[in-house]
Amino acid sequence: MVENHLIPRGIRDERVLDAMRRVPRHLFVDADLVSDAYKDTPLPLSDGQTISQPYIVALMTELLELKGAEKVLEIGTGSGYQGAVLAELSKEVYSVERIEPLAERARAGYHKLSYHNVHVKVGDGSLGWPEKAPFDRIIVTAATPAIPEPLLQQLADGGILVIPVGSRFSQQILKVRKISGGIKSEYHIPCIFVPLIGKYGWEGKADGDASRPE
Repeated sequence: MVENHLIPRGIRDERVLDAMRRVPRHLFVDADLVSDAYKDTPLPLSDGQTISQPYIVALMTELLELKGAEKVLEIGTGSGYQGAVLAELSKEVYSVERIEPLAERARAGYHKLSYHNVHVKVGDGSLGWPEKAPFDRIIVTAATPAIPEPLLQQLADGGILVIPVGSRFSQQILKVRKISGGIKSEYHIPCIFVPLIGKYGWEGKADGDASRPE
């Protein structure tokens, strides 16, 4: 996966590449999809959710510029795969998932793999996790019409937030750095993520395609 898909597509951060070599993606997919686990494609989960395409996981992780000492907030635990990659690269990961069965599945995976630095709670991800703020890095793995204000408030000065922003069915990955109360933004590739459902996201039942480039 790393040699055939990630490196040829431009992922250069050796720490990210090594983490994605170590994390067993097949343990985070449904049993009937294990044979597809290392293909560069998103895969379906229960409740209309997805496990993201490996390239998207690698790109968004690379954009976080993780060095190893960061406290990271992840919005959208999903299968737990992205959180496992983050656990390899940072000090602590706090992950919010709105669907309880997915949160339980992720917790079980982290326990099995001895990722003791990942903490999962069930709730509205658009509200963040204020009790644990501030965060050095925030990654959102669901689409939003705009950056949820609580997440900006919970981002530490000098911190980085990576998030897909746009319409419900078409977004771009946005990287934001918080500097002295303001933000510096840069857009990256177009993508399609399932919508972030919540007070500062989209209302109603989640639907949509998978986390993949357009």
